[in-house]
Amino acid sequence: MSRLNALSEVKGVMRVAGAARKRAVRSRAYAGRYAAGRRDGWRDGWRDGYRMGLCEWTVQAAVTPLPVRDVHVMYVATGKGFPYSPIDEAVASSLGQLVTRLTVVGRKEEAVQTAADVRPDVVLFLDGLHVPPDIPDRIRELGIRTAIWFTDDPYYTDITAALALHYDDVFTMESNCVAFYRAVGCQRVWHLPLGFFPGHFRPQNAPAEMRCDVAFVGSGYWNRVAFFDRLLPYLAGRNLRIIGYWWERLRDYRRFASRIEGRWMTPQETALVYNGAKIVINMHREPDDGTFNSNSSGIGAVSPNPRTFEIAACASLQLTDVRDELASCFVPGREIETYASPEELAAKIHHYLEREDERRAIALNGLHRTMRDHSYARRLDAMLGALFG
Repeated sequence: MSRLNALSEVKGVMRVAGAARKRAVRSRAYAGRYAAGRRDGWRDGWRDGYRMGLCEWTVQAAVTPLPVRDVHVMYVATGKGFPYSPIDEAVASSLGQLVTRLTVVGRKEEAVQTAADVRPDVVLFLDGLHVPPDIPDRIRELGIRTAIWFTDDPYYTDITAALALHYDDVFTMESNCVAFYRAVGCQRVWHLPLGFFPGHFRPQNAPAEMRCDVAFVGSGYWNRVAFFDRLLPYLAGRNLRIIGYWWERLRDYRRFASRIEGRWMTPQETALVYNGAKIVINMHREPDDGTFNSNSSGIGAVSPNPRTFEIAACASLQLTDVRDELASCFVPGREIETYASPEELAAKIHHYLEREDERRAIALNGLHRTMRDHSYARRLDAMLGALFG
């Protein structure tokens, strides 16, 4: 019995010793993970704080006050819901900073009666595709000036060509459409690009789960699908996010499906994606895509899309395809970076992912230019100047 007891005691001691060794191993592993997490957290926190400090300084240096005009503007919101409602918010909020009186009408059906009641100096419509022409006509019969800002030119010019004639002043985001609208009989036509709204797009710290190497936000139009079919093999080893509809058209969709989110995002969500990405790709849609467009005149597109300004406002490095007027908005290589092929884009992605200082410098230069020149407030100040001098 004593021998059995001795063996039992030995086994018990061994079990205790084994458990102690396991606890020690777990403790060392935990300590290692804790130390690594603390080190990484300190590094990332320092990097985020440094970036936000630079961004704040850049914004303060770029933004200057705009004049307030003693005019009364009535703004008729699109009433189309998302994704137009954020633009309505941006325009209404920006106008409120620029005029002494602003009246906002949420339903186009109320526009005529409201104009008759408040007698504004001008009634501004946005987009206008779903506004019956008799509404601006009846407002003009009251002796009140009307203006339209077309936000999807040149993609739907088969429709907007007829609508434009019902307004006193026509503003278009596409400079190629200025001559087009004048040719159909419009007397006062202005080129006015869209912009960004700092209430939606600005530098901020993105949560860890939204961080990635490369991001693209936008629908899978056929020109984009064909381009990404060639690009994606170069990005297989990168932390990539693609967000938007119709990307199941990709040739190798199954391989990259885990990195694709087929959905719309609010501007606030989109801004977090931009802020969380080291590089954001921008790619314009084609003006001659018969699947989605109504542009039988074949008007080309040379003006940058609004995403150009929204990405830059988030202080992210933007790699964009080239449109002819891009260089009038940003200095390529200094405030923005460009590409002409999937191979060039892949090479530049690799280059800038390995060079954080270069990446940050271009992003900050782009932020400064955007905050100085490309806000909705700047655009609407230019509009008011065109309307009232």
